[in-house]
Amino acid sequence: MLGPMIGAFVGMFSETSLNIALPQLSQSLHIGNATLQWLVTGYMLVIGIVLPLSSLLTKWFSTRKLITFGLGCFLSGAIISACAPSFVPLLIGRLIQGIGTGIILPLMFTVAMSIFPPQKLGTAMGVCALVIMFAPAIGPTLTGFILAKLSWHWIFWMFVPILLIALFFDLKYLVNISEITKPKVDFISIVESAVGFSLIVMGSSLAAEIGWLSPIVLGCLIGGAIILFFYAKRQLKIDNPILNLRVFKKEAFSKGSFLVMLDFATILAAMYILPQFIQRSMMIPVALTGIIMLPGGIVNALVSAIAGKLYDNYGVKTIAIIGFIIATIGAILLSLVSPKTSIAYVIMSHVILMIGCPLAMSPSQTHALNSLDVTENADGSTIINTLQQIVGAISTAVATSLLGLGAASYHGHSTAAAFANGSHYGFYFTIILILIGLVVSLTLKKEPKSKDINL
Repeated sequence: MLGPMIGAFVGMFSETSLNIALPQLSQSLHIGNATLQWLVTGYMLVIGIVLPLSSLLTKWFSTRKLITFGLGCFLSGAIISACAPSFVPLLIGRLIQGIGTGIILPLMFTVAMSIFPPQKLGTAMGVCALVIMFAPAIGPTLTGFILAKLSWHWIFWMFVPILLIALFFDLKYLVNISEITKPKVDFISIVESAVGFSLIVMGSSLAAEIGWLSPIVLGCLIGGAIILFFYAKRQLKIDNPILNLRVFKKEAFSKGSFLVMLDFATILAAMYILPQFIQRSMMIPVALTGIIMLPGGIVNALVSAIAGKLYDNYGVKTIAIIGFIIATIGAILLSLVSPKTSIAYVIMSHVILMIGCPLAMSPSQTHALNSLDVTENADGSTIINTLQQIVGAISTAVATSLLGLGAASYHGHSTAAAFANGSHYGFYFTIILILIGLVVSLTLKKEPKSKDINL
């Protein structure tokens, strides 16, 4: 498990760590923010294209080959980016990294579902969630420390030794868990998947910059939705679908995965809004901002692991309800911040939110995947991870739009106060997401303890 876990960690770390380096990249490469944004958008686009194909790939290639290829892609992409003298090779390296992340991320959960017994499944999934949550939590902090002393190239050089360690564990210890059946490949579905998911991610990413009503944004979102509708319809009809969407007929999977999406959207929106509020409203430097964000990030990761163990003992319903209630308290506290708010209050509010969100998220994901048959594990993992990327792009774009809307609606002359008002709008968005999650969690069915479940 160490190989795919390290690979997934690096992939998620890379997804968030580069944001804080964009100003330095702009100065170093002499390009504007609109062009630089493709380093983030392009990375997410490639992941959005590759992720839906993960289940199909496990039926054609062994687990070890896929993980090795994914780690190799990320390693080569990191080296290309680290050596890049200009924007184009940097972007190419970034896109290659996206291929690696898109392959490895769902496979980590598939491997965990296959090698751990039911009574240990919650704990195993909690550890996987810890990996996913800890990476973006420490990403801005570590990147800030690197940029304080070194150039942006070292962000990518940092990945190289970590990935080499992952390759060692993969080649030496990882067992093959997938059954190679080599089903007929429906290329129409592949094209629909690639184009549909790409348009949704691209439209959401561009919306934050040029507005939701922009013809380009509307064209991407509407076009992507139409193509994905026909993609889904095709998957339900053909004998060998690229992605088995029939798993949504299982209530536990549908509700569990929906709760994961709400929780993930809440976390990403909060992690996007809060550091900007700290810097632009409280006027705190970027290095100290990373330190302020660190306690909540660490708590997020630790609770993710603990929540998995709690699922093994108590099931999903009670833990999810408690998690969403705690998250509601944290989000409300954050919605009350102002430029004069103390650092201690911000840290406390963030920590409370980061206790509640993973407390609900890890059990919900385990509940969803645990409802599937062994043959459906890869499809379930792929679906959840694909939706997370889409939800992540949309929630970040919505948070960005609300920040601007709130700031524009402020009638005073203080820039700091205006941005604080925008932050309030963004945190109201997270409160709405959490409350929806709380309502849905109340409808979950109680389940027997994991040790009594037979897969």
